[in-house]
Amino acid sequence: MAIEAWFMDENIEDQRLPHHRNPKEFVSLQHLGVLYWHMNPKAYEKDEELKKIREARGYNYSDMLDLCPEKVEKYEEKLRNFYTEHIHGDEEIRYCLEGSGYFDVRDKDDRWIRIWIKAGDLIVLPAGIYHRFTLDTTNYVKLMRLFVGEPVWTAYNRPQEDHPARKGYIESVLTQKIGVPLQAH
Repeated sequence: MAIEAWFMDENIEDQRLPHHRNPKEFVSLQHLGVLYWHMNPKAYEKDEELKKIREARGYNYSDMLDLCPEKVEKYEEKLRNFYTEHIHGDEEIRYCLEGSGYFDVRDKDDRWIRIWIKAGDLIVLPAGIYHRFTLDTTNYVKLMRLFVGEPVWTAYNRPQEDHPARKGYIESVLTQKIGVPLQAH
C-alpha cells in the first residue's frame, strides 16, 4: 500500500479538507527525501520491522500523542501552531497508530504537497524541509513520535534559508536525485 500525496489547491478554507487540485495531481515523495513505511499499527509494540527501522536509524526514544479536541488543552491553538510553516534541525518521525491527518511539505518549486497519513503509516520528514501538520475532518490522530536521543522539538518558522538544516536539505535533497534508502516502501 502506498501513501497518498498530491499537489494542493490554493484554497484557504478549512485546512482539514483534502485540497485536491482539479484535476487531481498525485505525486511521488521520493524526490523530496521523505521516507515512508506501512506497518500493522495494532502490533507496534512487538513489530520486528519497526524494531529494525528504529535500530538502523537510531530512533531510541519515543512517546505518544493523542490529538483531538477532547484530549488536548487549547486544541485550536495547538492546531494553529502545528499548521504554521516551519522546519526542524532534526528529522520529524511520526508513526500513525489511529486516526489520520495531513503533513504538507514544500517541493523545490515552493508548491505545497499534501501527504495523507493513516493508521499504519510511518513517515520521516528530513531535517530542513518546510512543512506543517493538520488533522483531517475526522479530528483525531494517535501518533508515536520517534527521536534520536532525547526529544528535541524546536520549530523554526519560515523563513529559515540560513539555518544549517535548511542548507543541508537543499544541498543533499533538492539539488540531487535520490533513491529511497533502507528499503522504505
